[in-house]
Amino acid sequence: MATAAACISLASPSPARVVIRRQTRASASASATDRQEVVSPKRRLPLRKVPGDYGPPVVGAIRDRYEYFYGPGGRDGFFAARVRAHRSTVVRLNMPPGPFVARDPRVVALLDAASFPVLFDTSLVDKTDLFTGTFMPSTDLTGGYRVLSYLDPSEPNHAPLKTLLFYLLSHRRQQVIPKFREVYGDLFGLMENDLARVGKADFGVHNDAAAFGFLCQGLLGRDPAKSALGSDGPKLITKWVLFQLSPLLSLGLPTLVEDTLLHSLRLPPALVKKDYDRLADFFRDAAKAVVDEGERLGIAREEAVHNILFALCFNSFGGMKILFPTLVKWLGRAGARVHGRLATEVRGAVRDNGGEVTMKALAEMPLVKSAVYEALRIEPPVAMQYGRAKRDMVVESHDYGYEVREGEMLFGYQPMATKDPRVFARPEEYVPDRFLGEDGARLLRHVVWSNGPETAAPTLHDKQCAGKDFVVLVARLLLVELFLRYDSFDVEVGTSALGSSVTVTSLKKATF
Repeated sequence: MATAAACISLASPSPARVVIRRQTRASASASATDRQEVVSPKRRLPLRKVPGDYGPPVVGAIRDRYEYFYGPGGRDGFFAARVRAHRSTVVRLNMPPGPFVARDPRVVALLDAASFPVLFDTSLVDKTDLFTGTFMPSTDLTGGYRVLSYLDPSEPNHAPLKTLLFYLLSHRRQQVIPKFREVYGDLFGLMENDLARVGKADFGVHNDAAAFGFLCQGLLGRDPAKSALGSDGPKLITKWVLFQLSPLLSLGLPTLVEDTLLHSLRLPPALVKKDYDRLADFFRDAAKAVVDEGERLGIAREEAVHNILFALCFNSFGGMKILFPTLVKWLGRAGARVHGRLATEVRGAVRDNGGEVTMKALAEMPLVKSAVYEALRIEPPVAMQYGRAKRDMVVESHDYGYEVREGEMLFGYQPMATKDPRVFARPEEYVPDRFLGEDGARLLRHVVWSNGPETAAPTLHDKQCAGKDFVVLVARLLLVELFLRYDSFDVEVGTSALGSSVTVTSLKKATF
């Protein structure tokens, strides 16, 4: 997710208007229409110097870090305050963690839907070692390898490793729906038991176990609970992710303690090595068929193991750990009327398809799909993207062009792009039917959670999430399983280091 999962690994939605000395080409995954929009902007915008400053060395970065983590407006307020102060959605600022984890925290922040998409165009930006931003976790946490998420598409290993992930996601595709239904059916049974016993159920705890079990059974054909891992997998992964992302997280510790231990120092990889080795041992055995395919593609077996582990544990499990509670949170708040519409659609489509949940039945549930897209829009699981400018260029917001120099770090805060009021009406509201109909379909190119527009497909030559369609599929399956069983539900929502904490307080069983 950056947040815990970048995809669950992750072209231009309203293609970034970028002016360089010669006409630019669009991202490889953009449509022909999008390319025409890039090279032929309707109007040339006035140039403006990028406003903002970085402050004194070290001191300015620490000041910004404190405001980012501990300021009164939180993370969103940190960026919104700079937009207001400079009357600009493109600004200079320092991004955490800064001293003494990141060598250079200075970025040009892109905080609207018009400028943000330049980050997807790998002809304009370099992605080398930028998955987590201005710092890169030690490769000791990934078996000594720079895994796919940290590779630029120009690197020779990028294409074969992404090909391997496409294979991982597709080679057991017939098992995905039945395994998901089996595992998440058990999840809802456990939640009903908790509700009967103590009057509430922690969705996050049950979801962690179900997500890891489903991913291993559905994509590898192995149940981790029947291996040496037992039920420890989610706990081991969460600890391992913490060691990678600690400079970007807030755990609610006293400010000085947290800022010193998490944001100013790196947690030693040795403290999590035994846990990681247990995960690696499981995947060496469970993923043999996929590792064999990697070897056929020219990937060393150990490199394949660590990339598969990262893809399933950091990207996929991490993504489901964030996205599924987010989806349940927003739908829980949406209320019984929305639940009724979803239940009617789900049950009708399944009934019309012989009582089975199939791809054809899912295609007949447009509201379900729109509700998933809306959750991905309003609270994207990966909030931040980075890219280093490959050349001098002018990046355009809605109103101005801004000169960016070769080598400068570009940073995008995705929630400000996907809640841009000049693109989305009522941007701060969860509107489950937002993407229905022709008007809704046109908005989909502004849904960019996957490190690219929802209207594009990931390729070997970009950094869009290899599991983009898989993520949307399993999120839709979650809603199908939920509304086949229940007419409505209620939730209590809190916060956690990685997304939302969701407690289900009632499940009203299906009555029609």
